[in-house]
Parts: sequence; C-alpha cells; structure tokens
Amino acid sequence: MSIDLESLVALDAVVRHGGFGRAAQHLHKVQSAVSYQVRKLEEQLGLALLDREGYRVRLTPAGEALLAEGRRLLGQADRFEALARQFIDGWEPRLLLVADGILPLDAVFLALKTLADEHVPTRVQVKIEFMFGVQYRFEKERADLMIVKDYEPDRLLHAEPLPQIECVLCTSPGHPLAAAGGVDLAMLHEHVELTVQDSSDRGDDRHMFGGDRVYYLSGFSAKQQALHMSLGFGWMPLYLVADELARGELVEVRYRGGSRYRFTPVLVQRLDKPLGRAGQRLAELLRAGAREEEAGGGPG
Repeated sequence: MSIDLESLVALDAVVRHGGFGRAAQHLHKVQSAVSYQVRKLEEQLGLALLDREGYRVRLTPAGEALLAEGRRLLGQADRFEALARQFIDGWEPRLLLVADGILPLDAVFLALKTLADEHVPTRVQVKIEFMFGVQYRFEKERADLMIVKDYEPDRLLHAEPLPQIECVLCTSPGHPLAAAGGVDLAMLHEHVELTVQDSSDRGDDRHMFGGDRVYYLSGFSAKQQALHMSLGFGWMPLYLVADELARGELVEVRYRGGSRYRFTPVLVQRLDKPLGRAGQRLAELLRAGAREEEAGGGPG
C-alpha cells in the first residue's frame, strides 16, 4: 500500500485547524481539494478517519491512532527533504579521514565535536592506522583526508605540514638498558624491540633497529603497557610519555645513535576529488587545532 503524504498533510491540517475551510486556507487550496484528499486516504485505507456528524469534525479512534503515526511519517519526510537540500547545497553524504595513531587525536576529536555542534549532515568516519598503513588505507578506501607520518608524495595529492612531533627511545627503569650508558646497536639487538604493526605490506618502520627479536603490537597503548612491564624498548611519541619520564616510571635509553627524533606530519587531500563542504570544514578545523596545540606548547 502506497500512502500519499499530501493526503496525510491534509488530514493533519483539518484536525489542527478545526475544519476543512480553515485547513484549506492554511494549505492555500480550495476546500473541495482538501476534502477530496482526505476522502481518498479513507478509501485507500478502507477506514473512516474523521467523524463528520457533529458541528466540528473529529478523529475516529482509528483516525487518532493512524494520524499519530502519520505525523511521525511527515516528520521523517521533512527531515528527508531537509537532508536532501543540504546535500544539494554541497554537503557530501560521506567523509572518511584516515589518521596515524602516533599522532595526538585531540584536534581530531575537537573538530568532530564542532561538526556535530554545527549539525553538519555528513556521515564522518575516522580510521586509525600506523606508519605506511595510513597511506595504504587512504588509497585503498579512496578516503578524503589523511593525517600521516610516513607520506609518499603523489602528483594527485596535496599535502600541508602540521606541527612537528618528537619521539623518544625509552624503556622501563627495571629493564637492563635503563642503567646502561653509551648503548650501541649491538646492545639493542640483545633485547626485544617493541613496535606497532600496520596493515600495509611495506614492512617495518624505518626507525627500527633491525634486530631479530621484535614484538609487533596493535597500538601505542599496548606498546606503552609493554614498556612498563619491561618487555623491551621502543620509540614513543614524547607527548604520551613525558609525564612518565619525569616521574621515572619510564627512562630514556642512552643510545649513541640518538635517543630522540622529530618528524613533521602532513594533512593530505586529493586533487582529483575536491572536498565538499564537510571536508573543507574538517580540514579547516584540523589546521586550527594544530595551530592551537603548537601555540599552547602541545605535542612536539
């Protein structure tokens, strides 16, 4: 059964305005047209929806139940039309951001909250990846934006730098490397290196040390926990472990080749697939959030 929404609108107007004449004025129609639409709906349903016997038309019991449900349908139809108008105005239906899990996600979450507060109609997805897996996922799923550490330039992509992130080589105070001075590569190879696994087939992080004993973990939270348990040593973004280093809960490994390095993450978008309004707004918010973090002495 196909329900005519205009007939539901007519029925709703008759009830709200107390009669066919006032309903017709409200709907800018002649009274006979409104009456016809209500009759057509009743015939279609095989039910009397209005009691016309009295001075003022009233809903029948069936009419009360069906109009209550009909009003929900009308509300959904209004939201459907509003959403369609928003997409016509340039809001894309879907937006996918791939972010590197080594990066602080505060700016990402604040940007998403702003989009929600602004009632942006676009469905936004954020996927977290690591290392080469970020660009791999970005390409595989034709994502719209990515924030990435290990970026490979492409003529069809536009990249802009974000504030630098500093990483530190660390372990627990109970690990043999904690008390060692002048640690060399051979000494590192005697112990388990902790790293994060990505979903690409590119292999290991270029900052790894090439030893045979490596534990691949699912993320930096697991890596941080493994460090505290003295499972091994590994690189961590400083913003995640600065307080623990200050309290002595983790210690910096004194590696002769350098126990710290910095990298510049980039915000990347496609040149062959221009961003819609939601993508443009998200990119704008991510840039602003990165600037605020940098100005406020945040990560990096």
